Amino acid sequence: MKRLSGWDAFLLYTETPNVHMHTLKVAVIAFDGLGDRTFGIDEFRQVIRGRLHKLDPLRYRLVDIPFKFHHPMWRENCEVDLEYHVRPWRLPAPGGRRELDEAIGEIASTQLDRSRPLWEMYFVEGLANGRVAVVNKIHHALADGVASANLLARGMDLRDGPQRDDDSYITDPEPSSGELVRSAFADHMRQIGRLPATVRYTAQGMGRVRRSSRKLSPELTRPFTPPPSFMNHILDEKRLFATATLALADVKETAKKLGITINDLVLSMSSGALRTLSLKYDGKADHPLLASVPMSFDFSPDRISGNRFSGVLVALPVDVADTAERVRRAHEAAALAKESHQLIGPELIARWAAYMPPAPVEAMFKWLSHQDGQNKVLNLNISNVPGPRERGQVGGATVTEIYSVGPITTGSGLNITVWSYVDQLNISVLSDDATVDDPHEVTDAMLDEFREIRKVAGLSEDLTVVESAMPQ
Repeated sequence: MKRLSGWDAFLLYTETPNVHMHTLKVAVIAFDGLGDRTFGIDEFRQVIRGRLHKLDPLRYRLVDIPFKFHHPMWRENCEVDLEYHVRPWRLPAPGGRRELDEAIGEIASTQLDRSRPLWEMYFVEGLANGRVAVVNKIHHALADGVASANLLARGMDLRDGPQRDDDSYITDPEPSSGELVRSAFADHMRQIGRLPATVRYTAQGMGRVRRSSRKLSPELTRPFTPPPSFMNHILDEKRLFATATLALADVKETAKKLGITINDLVLSMSSGALRTLSLKYDGKADHPLLASVPMSFDFSPDRISGNRFSGVLVALPVDVADTAERVRRAHEAAALAKESHQLIGPELIARWAAYMPPAPVEAMFKWLSHQDGQNKVLNLNISNVPGPRERGQVGGATVTEIYSVGPITTGSGLNITVWSYVDQLNISVLSDDATVDDPHEVTDAMLDEFREIRKVAGLSEDLTVVESAMPQ
């Protein structure tokens, strides 16, 4: 048994019937080179069974504390019913990118069962060229982007030579109510003991902000006020999903020519796309939008569970019409946000999250999920996560593409997540049914903006076709 951190638990408390807090990881698999050997859902379940011993979070089950006296615990080493967790799915013809995206939207539209380990995996057949997709739906409380990437790497054969599988492991006994309460009381005492250090950490951060030689924008040291936007409303339960793929070489070339980072480029593309969508749905784009951009403070390659990040608020210059100026403003906004984040202390929110009372926080988010819908903190979430640099193998088959997306949060109907994989930069968009007519509007607008940015950089607008990926 182990206690959820306050930040992990917070991601449970914010979940409501219309706000689902699971993330999605999608791997497209090609069977070239397998010969006559078949690989269906039974064989895939056997692969997962043999790797459960090194995919620890998939064997965690949530255990609530009586009377919600403290944050829940993970019961480790639980039995896993792979007939339940690993499920078949078949796409309609022609089995292209759009058909897969629509299936993933359906998969994302239902919540995970908290009485079981908090994940589901779908073995999706019917893709063109005989490929399959594996869609892993995992609760954000289990893992953030970095931990998910490490967990994904463990599930694939990323090293030369045979991988040791093991289909046997020891399960732990169910804890009694008395054990849970005693453990919660002991943890509360330890948390009280850590309170002076947390207060000191907070005071040190505020002191660094005051002493900073650089005059930070006032907006970086007080809560932002996001403007009303087409993406901010009371969410419905249905989810829509869309993907697009760029050649990583094109992205790196563009970022280098402009003297910015890949993350800056992703924010610039998002800004241009959101300007286009704001003009369509709101009839105007006259105010910067506020994006929460996760920034990890633990990049350990061995970490496969937990959340070790803070959301950094970045002002997206959607109000700027000129592409070159928009890129410059996005780069500057990202730099200012990172500086403020480091000054105040990257672990500030995570440390204070440990002291949030479970029942009142859950009740507050349930109430907020059905209010006017205007998120008072942010407009949307945007993530950029570096994925594996080597091609993965599953049961001897090659993983050709990986996509990932985080959840949409209360009052915020859009999430843009970018994952790099070997030679690809893969864009994923999640929305609810009321935000856009078609989520591919977002991915299409991002590709159009990337072409515009390349033109500004003096580069060709013709994008490299990624042969290993599904046709756009």
